[in-house]
Parts: sequence; C-alpha cells; structure tokens
Amino acid sequence: MVDLALCQCWAEEITAFVDFLKEKQTKVLNIAGNGNVVLTERIDHFHRAAGVIDLPVMGTFEVRDGKIAAWRDYFDLQQFMSQANPSA
Repeated sequence: MVDLALCQCWAEEITAFVDFLKEKQTKVLNIAGNGNVVLTERIDHFHRAAGVIDLPVMGTFEVRDGKIAAWRDYFDLQQFMSQANPSA
C-alpha cells in the first residue's frame, strides 16, 4: 500500500527544489557507450537567485527501444549543499 503522507512530503520537497532553481544548464565533459548503457561525465549548473551551483555529476543511462529506461546520477551531496547554503 502506498503511504500518501510520504508521497505528499516528497512532492512538497520536489516542488520547493524546483522553485529554488531559475534555470539549469549541463556541460557534458565526456560520454561513452557500451551496448544499451551510456555513461556521462558532466557538470550541472543550477542557476538561482543567490548565484550558481556547479555540481560535477556522473550519470548512467540505460536505453531500451530508443528511450531512456533507467537514469542514475552520482554526485557528492555535500558539494551541492555547501554551495546551496554556504553559511552552513
């Protein structure tokens, strides 16, 4: 059974995060593929009113029937948080 309170909490967090951003840009540094798997090394630039957060990210995409079937991103959350709230 789905926990509706948990879903609501998650939806509120995502909404707050999206509202926090003005724009997002991505610079792909390297990309490699093997079969249906694509790896990307990139920097995501999150633009917001207080400035830009630059976050190095490693992404894995699994492609099936020409569409992304799975997408996983790996990054250092502390690196993001230190830029999002530099006084913390």
